[in-house]
Amino acid sequence: MTERLETAPEGDSASHGSVIPRPGRGALSNQASRYMLTHTLAADDGWGIDPELDAAPLETIVLADRTRELITRNRSPDIPFDRSINPYKGCEHGCVYCFARPTHAYLDLSPGLDFETRLFYKADAAQRLEAALCKSSYQVRPIAMGTNTDPYQPIERRYRVTRQVLEVLLRSRHPVTLVTKSHLVLDDIGLWRDLAELNLARVAISVTTLDRELKRKLEPRTASPAARLRTMERLAAAGVPVSVMAAPMIPFINDAELERILAAARDAGATAAGYILLRLPLEVAGLFEEWLEAHYPQASARVLSVLRDMRGGALYTSRWGERMRGTGAFADLLAARFRSAAGKLGLQTDAGLPALRTDLFSPPHAQQSLF
Repeated sequence: MTERLETAPEGDSASHGSVIPRPGRGALSNQASRYMLTHTLAADDGWGIDPELDAAPLETIVLADRTRELITRNRSPDIPFDRSINPYKGCEHGCVYCFARPTHAYLDLSPGLDFETRLFYKADAAQRLEAALCKSSYQVRPIAMGTNTDPYQPIERRYRVTRQVLEVLLRSRHPVTLVTKSHLVLDDIGLWRDLAELNLARVAISVTTLDRELKRKLEPRTASPAARLRTMERLAAAGVPVSVMAAPMIPFINDAELERILAAARDAGATAAGYILLRLPLEVAGLFEEWLEAHYPQASARVLSVLRDMRGGALYTSRWGERMRGTGAFADLLAARFRSAAGKLGLQTDAGLPALRTDLFSPPHAQQSLF
């Protein structure tokens, strides 16, 4: 087991650079995306830093997104689904490590603070999903939700896009899986219970840490660790199959908690578990390095060195079979620890989960035959 390195003293992060963490936000800056023609860099002009100005709260702006295709397809061999629905673009949870941040570059926005303050909701989601499911060529397989951004981020309480999708899936008897960090899934517990009774649903709760202070730095607008465990308890009590996703595992930051996370989740009703190594694609690498320098300056070089050791010398590789787990001694040790802990706790792994039903599917507008 590895030790966790000490954080910088509260209020000391400004001494390690010119960027100050903003209250309630994960990214420290609005670094330009890879597609922007001009980039700007913060520089100390000798007049010092005004904490009230530079760390002022940012307003969240939400706009409608009218993407024509609601269901996204993939052919990746290292994830257990071939289609997904993401009700929102961007995520107010503000997880600094989020591998989905680079998708904001396609919108001419920054993967940094823009990703957590410039959000988009999928308009007309129910109608578009119904149209997709009614196509004669549609073949049923579980739809995954929560694969890019969290379907139960705070704006779900206003826009209810996730709920609209679930209502269509329940009427159609269509299987669905979910990964979330939010207790707001309990707002739809009736839908999840009804789906689960037909063996059409499975929910995974992502738990990154049991340390509330570390959670505040890593993923500032997510539910507390205790709230996530209570969410598991309520889902399990309602008959919804629950698993825990210990993700991401970050060397010397939270990996020492792996066994404790799995044990706490098992006690809360989880019957299965998985884990993912920290992923730093494209702009996320720079954002994470900036975060490390602000919060763990003494540990930064060591953390990045181990990450490079697990990625063949780079901070990230997108190669299938490696991007989720890494390679090398540290990655092998982490995998062995997970297998050992899951086995001792009686937790199934992703590969051992039973299949959800697909034979109950009925297109939402299908008419009964007259003969």
